[in-house]
Amino acid sequence: MIDDLWYKNGVIYCLSVATYMDANGDGIGDFKGLTRRLDYLHGLGVTAIWLMPFQPSPYRDDGYDISDYYGVDPRYGTLGDFVEFTHGCKQRGMRVIIDLVVNHTSDQHPWFKQARADPNSPYRDWYVWSDKKPAHADQGMVFPGVQKSTWTHDKQAKAWYFHRFYEFQPDLNTANPYVQEEILKIMGFWIQLGVSGFRMDAVPFVIATKGPKVKKPVEQFDMLRTFREFLQWRKGDSIILAEANVRPEDDLHYFGDDGERMQMMFNFHVNQHLFYALAAADTGPLAKALAATKPRPATAQWGLFLRNHDELDLGRLTKAQQRIVFEKFGPDKTMQLYDRGIRRRLAPMLGGDQRRLELAYSLMMTLPGTPVIRYGDEIAMGDNLALPERRCARTPMQWSTEPHGGFTKSDKPEIPVIDHGAYSFEHVNVAQQRRDPDSMLNWTERIIRMRKEVPEIGWGDFKVIAARDPAVLILRYDWRNNSVLFVHNLDEQPREVSFAVGLPDDAGATLIDLLGPNHSHAVRGRHKLLIEGYGYRWFRVGGLDYLLRRTEVDGGGRARA
Repeated sequence: MIDDLWYKNGVIYCLSVATYMDANGDGIGDFKGLTRRLDYLHGLGVTAIWLMPFQPSPYRDDGYDISDYYGVDPRYGTLGDFVEFTHGCKQRGMRVIIDLVVNHTSDQHPWFKQARADPNSPYRDWYVWSDKKPAHADQGMVFPGVQKSTWTHDKQAKAWYFHRFYEFQPDLNTANPYVQEEILKIMGFWIQLGVSGFRMDAVPFVIATKGPKVKKPVEQFDMLRTFREFLQWRKGDSIILAEANVRPEDDLHYFGDDGERMQMMFNFHVNQHLFYALAAADTGPLAKALAATKPRPATAQWGLFLRNHDELDLGRLTKAQQRIVFEKFGPDKTMQLYDRGIRRRLAPMLGGDQRRLELAYSLMMTLPGTPVIRYGDEIAMGDNLALPERRCARTPMQWSTEPHGGFTKSDKPEIPVIDHGAYSFEHVNVAQQRRDPDSMLNWTERIIRMRKEVPEIGWGDFKVIAARDPAVLILRYDWRNNSVLFVHNLDEQPREVSFAVGLPDDAGATLIDLLGPNHSHAVRGRHKLLIEGYGYRWFRVGGLDYLLRRTEVDGGGRARA
């Protein structure tokens, strides 16, 4: 049944094994340590864990330069440790999705070593080569300002090889059917070990045509259907969550008109306009972004997020909007990256103000899709801008006031724990926040629990309700004769709003506050609310007998407005 799809109404938690917990004491996180922390994640209420790369790697790009797709980096443990981890997740009712990084490999991968050593090697055509440096080699860099070219000359091969990312990450020739077959084997291998799906890295680059004569790459969307069909046969409810920062008019090419391609995609378009809304207290462009990304197949789902492990890309905003976001959240050049984004964590961007953090997460939790939380954001961790590029926001988890934040017993962690300033582990850690009922950690646990009790967000149809105030966003969801409504004030000043719920008869006469005592009763069909600065309300429309009114199938109840 369609309503059995686990990814439609859950909460995904993203973490790096390397920065979560170190049980071996060698200064880098491992699977034994992560498995010991599963009760914490289970208690937090997450339904799926997304793991960043943990396969063997020279680790020049935090593991995204993979040298063996079928193993575990010895620093993190063994395949046996990984299986113990997936088994522990299954016992607690949590799913596991892992990064699938198949646009490129490390230049230390045996495939590339054989390809560069012998022009007659079968692996030569697994990569993209040119006898001469292509004329457009200085275009299309993923990391402008750091990366100088997309083509590098290899002395051993006596040829130029293509790389969208760093020069030590040669692109795979994904149009090669043998490469595609290998990608399917990789997915099948990890599915067999307990994985429920993959976050596919750089999907537009994976499916794009590549070569020295390709000036404007063309996406090969049939490749996505091949991946989807393979997963459906191997494990019916496994998914691919696509990293595809594309324009709304291209979304259905990735989902498929009938939902036959990717099950999930990150909604970068909404993410960027969300940060503009937070910076300018202007929800108009965000409402337009929600409308632009509304069309999607019934089985498809958006992944909604605030910050992730990369920079906050602002490329979809206008220049004026970008300027406002930079001035508000990343005014210093040290906070910016690649001429397009901000490399900070969420808490420092919002000045450590818990009111604003709660507002931001409440808003993200109530936007149409499945929320994705990044490790440490539940305790409002900070960043270390002294670290290079994106690593500044990839510091170890802060568990306690013990040395190195309880992350490791090693004297020299691979990545230093934040140990100074307002965001140091002595001030921001799990142990202290557990004991504080008003902490960010305990608020996050409560809001996740409530999010799981309003499946209308994940399953229903939404409508933006006119608030007549750009600082206020009102969303209503309808699903199976039930409705919920959410109000957010993005300004620091209180706002009074008057609105009609927009449902027929008197169905919207009563709004029951799910997070507090502020219920509302309409007067002459309209509700009037006073929302404090950075305030939010979660309402259930009607009474608390909603489960008695919920229909078994869509379309059996009240018509959608």
